Amino acid sequence: MPFPPRSRSWPRALAAAAVAAVLLAGCGGGTSQFEPFKPQRLFAFGDESSALSAGGAAPRGSTWSVNGVDGNGAVDCTLRPIWTQQLAAIYGFVFAECPGNATVFAARTYAAAGAKVLNLDAQIATARTDAGGFNDKDLATYFAGTNDIVELYEQYPARSEAELLAEARARGTAAARQVNRLIELGAKVIVSNLPDLAYSPYAQAQNASSGDPGRAALIGRLGAAFNEALGVSILIDGRFVGLVQLDQRTQVLGRAPTAYGYANFTSAVCATAPPQCTTATLVTDGNADTWFWAGDRWLASSGHAQLATLAIDRAVRNPF
Repeated sequence: MPFPPRSRSWPRALAAAAVAAVLLAGCGGGTSQFEPFKPQRLFAFGDESSALSAGGAAPRGSTWSVNGVDGNGAVDCTLRPIWTQQLAAIYGFVFAECPGNATVFAARTYAAAGAKVLNLDAQIATARTDAGGFNDKDLATYFAGTNDIVELYEQYPARSEAELLAEARARGTAAARQVNRLIELGAKVIVSNLPDLAYSPYAQAQNASSGDPGRAALIGRLGAAFNEALGVSILIDGRFVGLVQLDQRTQVLGRAPTAYGYANFTSAVCATAPPQCTTATLVTDGNADTWFWAGDRWLASSGHAQLATLAIDRAVRNPF
């Protein structure tokens, strides 16, 4: 079987994280499991938020978040795992793209930088071929749409807000079709909607550069239209899919960030843009654990921790 699971013990901290996740409130169609779901493989689909670099301009395993570095200053992709890595870890899985010391891999990511919803059909097709098909012991993650929202926003005001909102809904519906297709092919799916992008450094910069203080709110409305269509169009059945509502978590944190331990919720912590960003290349006084965003639209370590908590909650609680 391709990507068989590793057999090894895992740190107590990961087990504790999984238990803590069960205690958190969540949304997405499930209540609880009679027996814990134990996937045999994990496949990640999406954009930069789920991508691990294949090497080249950035070291292998680099993320579009804040990368950790070892004692020699080299990037170590195991030190600051993104949300999909944290989810995989509760099952003892390691991604082939970030091997560490592992030699057997049960997780692979097909997510790619710059990907939009339209591109994920090809990701899913490639994974299906590589894996020899999906089955009910496969867990897939799906997180895409941020690049779509930026693409649509940048057509404003040449295209009206009404036109762009309609297109954002269409792309959310297209994303839901891909999720439903994964279910039809046999996989269980954890799907995240978009964070509220009105809080993103990209949106804040648009307010300033355009001279229009309403641009961030417009970006937020486009993301909300996408999320609404995604939410109403996926199969609403906790036996097959768990919906992570990252937009709601973002809004709760964004309304009172200091109450949740955030020092900054609207600026990028990286002085060097991801995926080259590391803990050694942050802005003055920047902290990847108390700033929500790494780059203009990508999550820092703390943002990934929020998303991972929600995803683990869904994976543990849904009656897969």
